[in-house]
Amino acid sequence: MPNERLLERLRRTEDNPGYRGATDPNRIISSVMLQLQKILNTRQGSAPIADDYGVPDFTDLASTFSTESVRDLGRSIKQVITKYEPRLSNVRVEPDPKGEDVLQLHFKIEGKLIMENNVDFPVVFETVVDPDGRIQVRD
Repeated sequence: MPNERLLERLRRTEDNPGYRGATDPNRIISSVMLQLQKILNTRQGSAPIADDYGVPDFTDLASTFSTESVRDLGRSIKQVITKYEPRLSNVRVEPDPKGEDVLQLHFKIEGKLIMENNVDFPVVFETVVDPDGRIQVRD
C-alpha cells in the first residue's frame, strides 16, 4: 500500500524525477495528519465522495459537553478514520481531558501506521475541537 496520497506522490515525482519512493516515516506521518485534518473538518453530507465522509455537525456540542455527547463525537471520529484513512489500523479515539479552555474538546487518536514493509509503526495524534467546530490535528 502506498504511504502517501496519489497527488503527494505525483508532486514529489514532478519536483524530483529521480524519486523512487523511499519510505520516510516523518513524511508519511505528516501526510496522514494532513489527511485526518481534511477528513475531520468536512461535515457529513457536504462532500460528493460519499454522504458519510467527514463528521457530523457538532458546533452546538460546546453548549452541552455531556459525557455521552463527547463519547458520540469520539465514536464518529473513529468511524470516519477507520473507513477513510486506510494507512491507519487499530484506531482508538479517547477523550483527553487536558487544556485550560473549557470551550475546547481534546481527543487522543492512537493507531498503527501501516508501512509498505509490513511493519506497523505506532502513532499518536492530538486533536483539538474548537468552539466553532474546527478540528486541529497535531502529533
